[in-house]
Amino acid sequence: MAERSTAAVDVADNSGDEPLTAKADQSTADGVANNRERDTERDEAQGSSGAEDPGTKASPPELHSGHKLARRYRLEDCVTRLDGFSSWRAVDEKLRRAVGVHVLPADHSRARSVLAAARSSALLGDPRFVQVLDAVEENDLVYVVHEWLPDATELTTLLSSGPLEPHDAYQMVSQVSAAMAAAHREGLAHLRLNPNAVLRTSSGQWRIRGLAVNAALRGISSDTPQRTDTEAIGALLYASLTQRWPYEDDAYGLAGLPKDVGLIAPDQVRAGVHRGLSELAMRALANDGATASRHESPCTTPEELVKAIGEMPRIRPPEPAFTAPPEYQRTTYQQGTYGRPAPPPGASQPVPSPPSPLESRTGKALKWGVSALLIAALGLGSWQLADALMERGGKADDQNQTQTTDDNDKGGPKGGVTAGKLLEIDSATEFAPSGSGIQEDEVSLAVDGEPGTAWITPQYRGYPNFGNLAPRKEGSGIIVDLGEVRTVSRLSVDFYRSGQTVEVLAGGEDGSGTSDLGDYPERLTSMEQTGSNLSAKLKEPVKTRFVLVRITSLPPDTGADTYRGGISEIRIYGS
Repeated sequence: MAERSTAAVDVADNSGDEPLTAKADQSTADGVANNRERDTERDEAQGSSGAEDPGTKASPPELHSGHKLARRYRLEDCVTRLDGFSSWRAVDEKLRRAVGVHVLPADHSRARSVLAAARSSALLGDPRFVQVLDAVEENDLVYVVHEWLPDATELTTLLSSGPLEPHDAYQMVSQVSAAMAAAHREGLAHLRLNPNAVLRTSSGQWRIRGLAVNAALRGISSDTPQRTDTEAIGALLYASLTQRWPYEDDAYGLAGLPKDVGLIAPDQVRAGVHRGLSELAMRALANDGATASRHESPCTTPEELVKAIGEMPRIRPPEPAFTAPPEYQRTTYQQGTYGRPAPPPGASQPVPSPPSPLESRTGKALKWGVSALLIAALGLGSWQLADALMERGGKADDQNQTQTTDDNDKGGPKGGVTAGKLLEIDSATEFAPSGSGIQEDEVSLAVDGEPGTAWITPQYRGYPNFGNLAPRKEGSGIIVDLGEVRTVSRLSVDFYRSGQTVEVLAGGEDGSGTSDLGDYPERLTSMEQTGSNLSAKLKEPVKTRFVLVRITSLPPDTGADTYRGGISEIRIYGS
């Protein structure tokens, strides 16, 4: 229990994280200065508890709005000024974009560790983390430049209006756990994972900021970094389900748990909480074994948490609410001719005289004659149009086995191509012909029914063919398992980014689903550069259990001479 108390004190200090929301953009240096004394007292209290090293109390650099670093980064708004360092929203005048900057004196006791943490984080290159763009020591200053996401919203802000929906909480804990598992495999920990450090972008992706850097700025360390980050993820999930912080102290705008009650399950705090997610939060939080006896075995690493999430039934998004159309209201007019003003009350109205029998017969005959001519013309035109389309379709079938379209063509998913029902995908694995994968823990994001999530490759440098690395000479991709041999007649693949060179292959009726390219003899689409979607209707249905979406070339990424791609969603149709 002692470790949980230490973690509670640590995460309660949220004054040092730079907000990325619109409200944070409006914060001023005056407001930060008014809270500086209080924030310093909090950090000193933490230092006395042993959670972090207070370091040398160096004076903050004398910086101001408009100051330029490296003749490039113009400081705009100070969002944090604490314990010898400051954090700013700035503008990269070279690339004309907003960035975030941490600044501290070069002689600060933590300057070396901050530089080392920033450079390690930058080498990870994982898009699930807010990227470090630069880490420099210059003119007696050390500064770290990172991405600024104006369209992202902190979890703190999201929880201010209530707990998350079960599907949103599931997506958050899934993506954050997978990202932290990948970071720990590279030897990186966060140690300051709290609601201010987790962001949801406008596309629904969850991003983590401050990997390694936020802890280095405050001198935080841990003998059990994986356990610390796992418990922090459990606290994030707990707060997302209950809108309460799972410790006695209030933090991040959330009320803490009642005094002397201890850690109680989220479904006991709030009615209607998803039971599986409640159990998952407790498994992540009960790391000291004190409450683990009432639950399954605790999760002590992000990797164990990812495995536990994978064993849960998938939580589907809520069905969109149906809004009934307004009732039809008959519009009546007071006058027989539209647009003619109604006569004033009491005024006599002319009564139209009935048509003579001759006029009535002539009018009916004329109407019938016109109708017959129109029907004949439409029938002739339809027959000619159908004949032309059939002739054109026959030619197309002779030339190509599949019809592929991207999202700019009318024949894509939005164009209504129909061939069979949507088949259920049993599982998916990464195509790893060299024996080693690249983002194996993210494969489920490409078959979760959510176009906003994606399996994303790491960033490769120099060459679009996965950095021209020998283990990636056959590319990468995803193998879809339909559970049994099915008849496939159409497929649709959404990509993380357009400009990837892709082909789709089938393993046939005897395929085993391995990462051997020879195990996929049937080509469903040709090797081609795609847009953000690839839709293919097969000329002849194919019987197979395994379908391989193989990427051989990646599109350019945001950095110079870098490449990255991925798959957002795979849909297979047939019977």
